[in-house]
Amino acid sequence: MRLLLDTHVFLWWIGEDDQLPRPIWEAIGDPNNQALLSAAAAWEIVVKAGGGRLRLMEPPEELLPRGIDRARLIMLPVELRHVLRLASLPPIHADPFDRMLVAQALEDGLTLVTGDPVVQSYGVDFIW
Repeated sequence: MRLLLDTHVFLWWIGEDDQLPRPIWEAIGDPNNQALLSAAAAWEIVVKAGGGRLRLMEPPEELLPRGIDRARLIMLPVELRHVLRLASLPPIHADPFDRMLVAQALEDGLTLVTGDPVVQSYGVDFIW
């Protein structure tokens, strides 16, 4: 399975947060699965940490490379086809970062790993 991690899932995973359900831990760690992190999620972390809306255990420029490497994540760039897919999405979610993750998951046939019920309502394949 190809898993696209929502931003909160990535942060909880690298922070070893108990809010992350055990099946999600196992899915991310399963060598038969491919876990991806969107450049949009990394951008969200940098923007929100820089604006004081997200507290991190270390600066994003240290946390992101360490977490990506530790989880053996594959970075998913934001491409024009992902941006254009946004045009077909209903305005269910106001957060542009979450909308991009939905567009990427739909466009690339990925399973989105998210606990956000609003994101889940887009009809995207997800696990939680």
